[in-house]
Amino acid sequence: MEPVAAQTHANMLFCSACGKQIHQSATACPGCGAVQRGATINGRPAESDKRIVPALLLCFFLGWLGVHRFYVGKVGTGILMILTFGGLGLWTLIDFIMIVIGSFRDAEGKLLNQWT
Repeated sequence: MEPVAAQTHANMLFCSACGKQIHQSATACPGCGAVQRGATINGRPAESDKRIVPALLLCFFLGWLGVHRFYVGKVGTGILMILTFGGLGLWTLIDFIMIVIGSFRDAEGKLLNQWT
């Protein structure tokens, strides 16, 4: 029988962002909050299958039309962005900043955290 310390250590891994040791079942690092690759929430992937670079480029060039919102599946807010010209640019700017800092989510609430 393995010692308790060995069993506990075997269930640990390192955060992909900050390197802190976390339990293998953690979906996000308690230290830095980064979503872990391969993590699941209710059996579904915790990270989006959408990528940051396309969302960023769509937001930069066509943000006033809300095309980046359509890309991530947020059709309702995409239509609102068309009608308001991206909230007169303010909404587009906020979305652009959120995409760059890694806080933008898709329609299912999953973070866009893969660049390509």
